[in-house]
Amino acid sequence: MTSWDDRVAEFWDTADDADPAVVDRMRELVAERPADDPAALFEWASVLDFVGREDEAVAQYRAALAAGLDGDRMPQAVVQLASSLRNIGRADEGIELLWALGDETVAGAAVHAFLALCLRDAGRPDEAFAVALRALAPTLPMYGRSIAAYADELDGRASGPGPGPGPA
Repeated sequence: MTSWDDRVAEFWDTADDADPAVVDRMRELVAERPADDPAALFEWASVLDFVGREDEAVAQYRAALAAGLDGDRMPQAVVQLASSLRNIGRADEGIELLWALGDETVAGAAVHAFLALCLRDAGRPDEAFAVALRALAPTLPMYGRSIAAYADELDGRASGPGPGPGPA
C-alpha cells in the first residue's frame, strides 16, 4: 500500500483548482489522520489556499504550525501562510513571518520572492526591490557584487547578504 505522504504527493501532482472535487479529494486524505495531525492540517490549509479560500487557509496554517509541524512542511507552511496573509490584506504579518524564517533552504528563493511581494503590498517598494535584487545577486555570473551593493543602497543597509534589514 502507498504511504499517506506518497498519496498526498500524487494528489498535488494531479490537482486542478478548477476541479470541483479537488477539496473533497483532499478531505478524504486528511480524514485518514487524527484531527490534530500537523501534516494533515497543513495539507488541508494548502488545498483551501489552492482554491482561493485564503481566509480559511490562514487559520489552518496557524493550527498546523501550533501543532508542531516540522520537517520540510514547516517552512512551506510559513511561506504559504505569509502569501495568504498578503492576499487578504495583511502583508505586514507576512513580512514578520518571513523575516523570522530567515535564510532557510527548503523553500529556497521563494522566501525572498514572497517577502518582496509582502513588502511591496505594505508600501515598502524600495525594500521589496532590494530583497529581490539581493536574492538574484548570487545567481549572476557577473555583476553580482554590484547588484548586491545597489540593493544595499535601496534599503539603506550598510552591506552583507540576506533578506534585508528586518522589520521596521
